[in-house]
Amino acid sequence: MTQDIDASRLSLNDVRRLLKLERQPGGSFDEFLSVEPLTDFEQQQLLEISNDFCRYLEVGKVSEELVKFLSLSPLMRLTGFFKVPVVLTMEDSIPIEVEDKDTLIKGRLDILAVNQPNSEIATTQFWILVVEAKNSAIAPLTGLPQLLTYAYKSLQQQSSVWGLTTNGESYRFVRVTRGNPCTYQILPEVNLIDRERSILLAQVLKAICKLQNVQLQLA
Repeated sequence: MTQDIDASRLSLNDVRRLLKLERQPGGSFDEFLSVEPLTDFEQQQLLEISNDFCRYLEVGKVSEELVKFLSLSPLMRLTGFFKVPVVLTMEDSIPIEVEDKDTLIKGRLDILAVNQPNSEIATTQFWILVVEAKNSAIAPLTGLPQLLTYAYKSLQQQSSVWGLTTNGESYRFVRVTRGNPCTYQILPEVNLIDRERSILLAQVLKAICKLQNVQLQLA
């Protein structure tokens, strides 16, 4: 009999046991991405996003839905995720199922950014970024087991994928790579509130978004 498991109930030990995912030492963003300076306009927009989120954070806990609305959505717009050929999908339309022998892991993504290539070039969607959001009172890495489960699904069709788990203030990027075994690396924490680390946050998002151009060339 197949056992159904809700991805939100998984621990990291469960992920390692069921999916055979192993953690590798975290590296630096420069190892995987080519980050570029932000323009003055982008820095000003980033500051406004930070100030808007701080205003709500000062009142109290920011809900998961508000985290998506106040920080993730404007950040992803600023860094190119709203532009063609990138397509964003929300949790109510993407069920994820990962099967391991007699176990079926089910869950729903918060946000998935895919490269929707022209049908004349390729028919496969490349996953660019998987996002798991939490409310502001929860540590971002609490969402790591869910994020890894969803990201693992993409390794059936591509060699690696980026993941992001956040509570709106703190952001943790993860790189998941296909192999024997499949591995993941947790990158250094970046932060929307701290000025310097918020600039790096936007630079990293821009660089990940631009990976879709490489994927098109490889299709």
